[in-house]
Amino acid sequence: MTLAQSAEPVELSRVSFDRLARFITHELGITMPDAKLTMVQSRLLRRVRELQLASIDQYTEYLLGPSHAQEREHFINAITTNKTDFFREPDHFTYLRAVVLPALTRVRSGVRLKAWSAGCSSGEEAYTLAMVLAEYAACQPGFDFAILATDVSTKVLERARVAIYSQSQITPIPPELRAKYLLASRDRHERLARVTPDLRRKVSFHQLNFMDKHYPIKDTFEIIFFRNVMIYFDRDTREAVLNKICRHLAPGGYLFGGHSESLTGLDLPLQPVKPAIYRKVTR
Repeated sequence: MTLAQSAEPVELSRVSFDRLARFITHELGITMPDAKLTMVQSRLLRRVRELQLASIDQYTEYLLGPSHAQEREHFINAITTNKTDFFREPDHFTYLRAVVLPALTRVRSGVRLKAWSAGCSSGEEAYTLAMVLAEYAACQPGFDFAILATDVSTKVLERARVAIYSQSQITPIPPELRAKYLLASRDRHERLARVTPDLRRKVSFHQLNFMDKHYPIKDTFEIIFFRNVMIYFDRDTREAVLNKICRHLAPGGYLFGGHSESLTGLDLPLQPVKPAIYRKVTR
């Protein structure tokens, strides 16, 4: 039996971890402290086996070699963290429904509202937004909306487009919204549900890397959800990324961040209105 066929590829060395950490920070903006070595190792083992390589160190050489640029997508899919839930941080959606939407409707009556779920992961946040906006539209004649949802991982974007979720995943959705916007699997043993076609059509999923110099987005948004992403960035990266995102936020539009993320001390065209909720101001 060759080394490449052994049961467990050789563990990640410190030298290779440092190289990968620099690559991750440069490509994705994500900081990789020493404590993440074990996590990086565990997430790369499957890819090492698929490529029949002898070790994670050998994989590092493969990834960073000039002739294996196509491996970058697999690496990003493996290394990025994708944790999200329906109606996560529910007070945001309460404020959106009670305050933000009426305010925006008064100012932009008859104009299609555009929202962006930035760092959408497997789609739960984007579809939560779609449910809240659809419910508002049902009570507000003439109101219409469209949602852009982006993530760097092609793997989670594909899951988001399919929009099939387990019973445990849809538990946070209020029962009346589940009945209205989800279709149960015909096989009751599967205990799966899929977002309805009408709601899926309201959301467009695309790949985007926040570290890109310019974002290929033509739209301006009244609402942007950028939550629980900044925790992976250092201060300078947070400021740079948020300023690029704010270029696509309409004056007077709202940005929702994560409750554990602070914008204190950052030079941004944003004014806080509620915990982790900001409004764009003109400078």
